[in-house]
Amino acid sequence: MTEALIAALFVFVLASFIGFEVINKVPPTLHTPLMSGSNAISGIAVLGAIVASGARETNLSVILGLIAVILAMVNVVGGFLVTDRMLQMFKKKEIKA
Repeated sequence: MTEALIAALFVFVLASFIGFEVINKVPPTLHTPLMSGSNAISGIAVLGAIVASGARETNLSVILGLIAVILAMVNVVGGFLVTDRMLQMFKKKEIKA
């Protein structure tokens, strides 16, 4: 394995661990409001994953980039769905006559 790949895997594992620890400490009542803010960060992650998979240095980088794009897009779409559902709770309901 190349030195760059080992460094990238180290950053990935470290970021995964730190992300899990940070999210684990957030109280459940704050998860939904934080979801809308994290959508912007996930959008940046999608762009980074596209750039990483487009380099085509090795087949492994393309596969890992594709997996990163899929997971980041699931996060973005899920975040928007949760945020939309939360905002629907605050809309006034129409009274049918």
